[in-house]
Amino acid sequence: MTVIALPLFLLLLVMALPVGYALLGASSIGIVLSGSYPLSIVAQRFFDATQSSLLLAIPFFILAGELLIAGTLGQRIIHFAGILVGRVRGALGQVSVVTSMLFAGVSGSAVADASALGSVLIPWQKREGYPAPFAAAVNSASSVIGVIIPPSIPLIIYSSVSQVSVGALFLAGIVPGFIFGAASLAAVYLIARRGNFPRSDQPFAFGPVVRGFIASLPALLMPVIILGALIGGIATPTEISVVAVFYALIVRLCYRDLTPRGLLGSILSAGQATGAVLLLIMASSVLGWIMTVDQLPSRLVDFINALGLTDVLVVLFMNLLMLVDGAVIDMTPAILLLAPIMIPLAESIDMSLIQLGIMMVLNLAIGLFTPPVGTTLFISSSIAGVRIEQTARALVPFYIFALLVLMLVSYVPAIFPAG
Repeated sequence: MTVIALPLFLLLLVMALPVGYALLGASSIGIVLSGSYPLSIVAQRFFDATQSSLLLAIPFFILAGELLIAGTLGQRIIHFAGILVGRVRGALGQVSVVTSMLFAGVSGSAVADASALGSVLIPWQKREGYPAPFAAAVNSASSVIGVIIPPSIPLIIYSSVSQVSVGALFLAGIVPGFIFGAASLAAVYLIARRGNFPRSDQPFAFGPVVRGFIASLPALLMPVIILGALIGGIATPTEISVVAVFYALIVRLCYRDLTPRGLLGSILSAGQATGAVLLLIMASSVLGWIMTVDQLPSRLVDFINALGLTDVLVVLFMNLLMLVDGAVIDMTPAILLLAPIMIPLAESIDMSLIQLGIMMVLNLAIGLFTPPVGTTLFISSSIAGVRIEQTARALVPFYIFALLVLMLVSYVPAIFPAG
């Protein structure tokens, strides 16, 4: 079945069919042509794929992020980021990266960050004379920090497949997330220095930093509350996601910027995002079942072992496979398809499944701003009004720094608390 379903899935992607429908169509045709299983297995897999209580956390975390981003708190975070790095060369590019790092603890979604922040920061950079491709590149690369720093929706999905603790994954994502952010800041600085981008001559003052921090504190506290509750064993991820929604509502009510229309809009937006994620989860589960039935993961492990590769080369192979997959498939189905294959490979070289999870999410995050399917690349280019290839060229320094971070995550397990 895999021999039929996988090539057909890639063909449907080339034909520009939405990923969820391509997965469902290819899997269904593969099952029918095999003649070994009834088509009703598709409905059964749909049902089984959504029975994990952990998945209930996804809509609530998405809604909490929508509520906080939609309010005035977003402007407060951008203002605070400007105070922190406004004097560095290429200041607005630096502001974009720092804002993404701060928003990462709120949204957990790269797409949400790319659209919400890009709609504000990209036009701002263009008005200040920054090249449009540069503005789009910074936004598309920095917005993926949201899927690494907790709360991360992709890490929740990986946890549901691997049965690894969500709290352990969230904790493990903090250091790589901040390293990725620092690498993005370095890339912006080098580009700005080479292009002689403007810098502010305003002297540093401690007072505005403190005031900006206090104004942004409600958003900055959310990841602290989430991690504290998870690590302390106070509540489950699903319970914490509900608490996050109530926290976001209380913050918005305290700021007095929550209207019935705005609340309804946030709920509808979160519902649409959740529906898209669940469709991908259900459709991916069918193709994942096909690969498991055909013993693809165990056959791949046997093949790698037969080659006699060292652990270093096995990890390199895993990274290449995940990078290619992330460049052509959306993150959610990529995790659900890759995890059953990568977990046996990781176990064969005694790699921690926590390290594998961060490595997988980072690989797929790079895919989000890589052609031909890069979601944040398309969103940012559209907002900036530039062609995809222009943004891709401006992204080259970010690719280099991102790959360096990937090598660090892949070969230095000491950066993980559980490593």
